[in-house]
Amino acid sequence: MKTQNEKIPNPKEIEKELGDFLAKRFGGSVKMVSTHEVMPHPDMYDSKPKETAATFTLDFDLKPDDLIAWLDQYIVRQEQAKTVLATKICTHFNRIKRLQDPSQSDGEIVGSIKNNVLMIGPTGVGKTYMIKLIAKKIGVPFVKGDATKFSETGYVGGDVEDLVRDLVREANDNIELAQFGIIYIDEIDKIAGSRNIIGADVSRTGVQRALLKPMEETDVDLKIPHDPISMLQEIERFRKTGERDRRVVNTRNILFIVSGAFGDLQDIIKKRIHAQGLGFGAQLKDSQNVDDILALVRTEDLVEYGFESEFVGRLPVRAMFERLTETDLYDILRNPNNPVVLGKKLDFAAYGIDIKFEDQALRLLAKRANTENTGARGLVSAVESALLLFERRLPSGDIRRFPITADVINSPEASLDRLQDVSQRNVLDSEYNHLVAAEKDYIRNYLLENRKRFSDRYSLTLTPSRMDIIATYYSRFIMDIGRVISRVKSLYDEIKKIELAFYKNHDINIVLEDDAIDFIIEQLANPAIHVDDYHMQINLDFEMGLKLIREKSGRNRFFISRKALLNPEQYIGELIRMDMSGSAIQLPDHSTISPKDSQ
Repeated sequence: MKTQNEKIPNPKEIEKELGDFLAKRFGGSVKMVSTHEVMPHPDMYDSKPKETAATFTLDFDLKPDDLIAWLDQYIVRQEQAKTVLATKICTHFNRIKRLQDPSQSDGEIVGSIKNNVLMIGPTGVGKTYMIKLIAKKIGVPFVKGDATKFSETGYVGGDVEDLVRDLVREANDNIELAQFGIIYIDEIDKIAGSRNIIGADVSRTGVQRALLKPMEETDVDLKIPHDPISMLQEIERFRKTGERDRRVVNTRNILFIVSGAFGDLQDIIKKRIHAQGLGFGAQLKDSQNVDDILALVRTEDLVEYGFESEFVGRLPVRAMFERLTETDLYDILRNPNNPVVLGKKLDFAAYGIDIKFEDQALRLLAKRANTENTGARGLVSAVESALLLFERRLPSGDIRRFPITADVINSPEASLDRLQDVSQRNVLDSEYNHLVAAEKDYIRNYLLENRKRFSDRYSLTLTPSRMDIIATYYSRFIMDIGRVISRVKSLYDEIKKIELAFYKNHDINIVLEDDAIDFIIEQLANPAIHVDDYHMQINLDFEMGLKLIREKSGRNRFFISRKALLNPEQYIGELIRMDMSGSAIQLPDHSTISPKDSQ
């Protein structure tokens, strides 16, 4: 028992004594953690939220036509939807950019309405695909959720907040970037209130009401209430910083896009039009075109469908998607950027098998997909069904090149037997090479039709020889046209650096002609060859000769053509003879050069 004169130990001294005891008793296997390191400060729950004002500057300069041109590479038809989405999304982000610029901003308008979008269209017409493409192009975080999930869980508000938190994760924990993101909610028609019950449909209209604030503006706390992991992260952050950091996301600039098929909506619209019976409505009384009827949708139709007027009011922009025809499905398969064919090429490439599609085979696949009445989604099932037998059996054999013809689609068993018949290999190789040539021709024509657009977008002049290279790359590698052109442009830039390096190393200015650059790009299609190999070769082939010419004539600028790369000795010899004669001469590539041309 301690006397009155003995000092009562403070918590730190007790911790030290306990720590010493544990060290003696258990060695280093047991340690004591100080409570003041993990326990929150009493004032932490009274701290205010951390400011999340948008100091992040949005880098955005797209115009609607630019975004439409981007979408045209990937999306077949849907012109009205492309126009609406591209225009309103570009306007949304350009307005944000203007507000961030003090020299241009006129200040926030009170009651400003956000361009949230409602997309209406049947399944498989490209709604989700289009939004993903737009988010990828403009470079903002993007998350997708299904409205059915909200209703099934008796949703009160947490699920939408989870989507906001997902935006932060997609933005690599950059809250300010997340506040410019896009949230896409599919199957929104599934949360419409039921028209067959009396009274409020709480499970569905409750979802609509919970969406109202996030779609307009609210703060979402990144810490999830009652989540132990979230609480532990909060404690750990406080232990390191000594202060509570309440992180919130403001949804003012987050764009909400919702979509649905709205199966019965056309009946409501037709009923309204027939009831009016006047003007343009009278002309549509007998119309059976669902797309034309849906294009006449009004707010009152959506309210009758089961949406609350406040919810519809948060979606001022409406985009209508058209049903896809058999021809549209064929055009999708022919599109060099479509993920269905590219994905199937990757499937077979995983077994070392290269495949090429005959045009007639694609038409047959489009016809089969059209019978499923599920839009572009039917293409996937049609292709998978037609090629499953070959995907199973061919990897076990020695087939490395597989031409997919109309016979393969119509008679899979007989086609498989033919593929496995060794005596047919030469015929199959001929078919495959024919499809390769046809694919290259199609890509050349596609590039020619879009020449200016691609040249401007990638800052690369598409000469005929360069279009041939792109077609060859597309046929050899599995990637969309955009990636192929980007790769060629990257190689072009790397090759142009050889000129600068040669000047720095030798004080001689060389200019690689377009045909020389294209020749090197062609060679770089071989993975075993690197651009540095050509850099070294050009040094070996031209350094000494060009230095000699510079010393004798004082010239310091030389144009290197493809013929010069193939025969550098002849090229140097011709330059030396030209220097000696002082007159223009014929070069190996049949062009003419005079002394002043090389100055």
